[in-house]
Amino acid sequence: MAETQGFEALQSLSSAPEAAPAVQKLDKFGRAYATGKRKNAIARVWIKPGSGKITINGKDQLQYFAREILRMMIAQPLEVTDRLTQFDVDCTVQGSGLSGQAGAIRHGISHALTHYEPALRPVLKPHGFLTRDSRVVERKKYGRAKARKSFQFSKR
Repeated sequence: MAETQGFEALQSLSSAPEAAPAVQKLDKFGRAYATGKRKNAIARVWIKPGSGKITINGKDQLQYFAREILRMMIAQPLEVTDRLTQFDVDCTVQGSGLSGQAGAIRHGISHALTHYEPALRPVLKPHGFLTRDSRVVERKKYGRAKARKSFQFSKR
């Protein structure tokens, strides 16, 4: 009898309190801001309601990213959430190469979307858009040609 009362007491304790509902995070201009990172690239992203225009470092995305695959990569979070023509994206990005910059912008857009519409988080999370890819270039070590490559060995 004491065991069932103890078990029931434990069950009542196990109900964890509900998490506070996420709130919209906007600046005074009605924009959502987020920072995205990939390799050594850092992207600062602002999204606001608009027609779907994406501007990178003051240039149109067609001008900045010549490769179609990079433009497609940037638009993925907007496509998954069906918000492709609802938001204007303005971002500044620096560091790394074009591929790293595109990954940083995608990460930033995803986070900015969750700041603007917190209900989109369950849609973006399974696709891995909210996860920061932590892989970076390994540093060069002394006594080595590169990070791991050795100099040519000669016995004589």
